[in-house]
Amino acid sequence: MSFNKFDINSYYFSLILVEMQKKITFNTLLFLGIFTELLIFLFSYLYKENFGDVFRYSARYSGRLSLIIYLYCFYVFYISLIRNKNLNKLKEIVLIFGILHVIHFGYLAMSVYLNELPIIPVKITGGAIAYMMIIIYPFIINKINRINYHLVYFYYVGIVFLVTYLARIRGDFEGADPEKFHVIAFIILIIVFLKFGFDFFKNRNKFNSL
Repeated sequence: MSFNKFDINSYYFSLILVEMQKKITFNTLLFLGIFTELLIFLFSYLYKENFGDVFRYSARYSGRLSLIIYLYCFYVFYISLIRNKNLNKLKEIVLIFGILHVIHFGYLAMSVYLNELPIIPVKITGGAIAYMMIIIYPFIINKINRINYHLVYFYYVGIVFLVTYLARIRGDFEGADPEKFHVIAFIILIIVFLKFGFDFFKNRNKFNSL
């Protein structure tokens, strides 16, 4: 077996992240996440004049925080499979993701209500399913014994993020102009999907079951 320079650097980078992850407790990560959500709301409150905009901007930046945590969850899942197939740390991270995404949903719901934005059932169905999966997954993760079911969670939630950013780029969201961040996030998600998908296919015999 041979390793190129990129493989070696990626391996050591992964080890560094894993070691950092071991030193930070669940409660610390949860506190930092909730504290960040509160900071987002506080800054929105200080810089916006009405509550409609306060919750609009809180939902916007809380959603970006959720994207970052989702990508980290995906990474932890990938590393967990490669190293020891132990999903205990992943369970903690996806639970934090679920809690923070519920806070994001609160901001989003208040933004929709206060800004009197139209609700189109067909458009929100996919997102509603993703929310349910995000909430339920941490509580059933240890009961799932097939990798395909884990992948359904990560890819489905990721695709919802992807479709959301695509709609932003196209200007389909009322009151939300397209930004460079939406394009960057879209590209990052595509790269992550392809990278993990390729590695999974390459190591499919190793990942038969958990």
